[in-house]
Amino acid sequence: MNRAAKTVAALLLAGLLPLTAACNSGSEVTTTPNKKSDIKADDKPAKKPAEKPAKEAAKKDAKTGDTITLKGMEDGSQLDVTVVKVVDPAKSSDDFITPESGKRWIGVQFKLVNSGTKAYNDSPSNGAQVADAEGQQFQSTFGEITAGPSMSSSVKLTPGGKALGWIVFEAPTKSKVTQVQFAMDSGFSDQTGQWSIG
Repeated sequence: MNRAAKTVAALLLAGLLPLTAACNSGSEVTTTPNKKSDIKADDKPAKKPAEKPAKEAAKKDAKTGDTITLKGMEDGSQLDVTVVKVVDPAKSSDDFITPESGKRWIGVQFKLVNSGTKAYNDSPSNGAQVADAEGQQFQSTFGEITAGPSMSSSVKLTPGGKALGWIVFEAPTKSKVTQVQFAMDSGFSDQTGQWSIG
């Protein structure tokens, strides 16, 4: 038995391979926004022209202003997530904390509504990231921006509760950021929402 086969056999005996497969088996990235009728009246964005039925029927990628419903790891854990606004580049509100040389900040304002039956308790910035046209992905960073208040680092929402705030990302100055992603449970849930921006 060669070395690779021995390693696989040892992992199987230890029960690690089935565990790994189970963790990755249900992953899904969804880019389909909720229908406007799925959003409660007080969550609807400001007035928009009515879309024709044919356009509503066509599948489209979520964009700024769209809401995607995401499920968490536990039954009853669910959020309606909206990318409300994007500011690129975003300006620091603190002269002492700024992007590194050759980089810029991108601010994304998220609205989270607990549409599940269980309380939500998480740090939303852990499950958020942006990506550029080349496929490079960038995690959130600590920073306060002039666009508005930051999303709390510890959000607790009862069913029906809402949270609104900015999450800041740092990317190279020359990168064209085109996507925002968000997942519940600090990014560990199997379902990820994706929005096209820019």
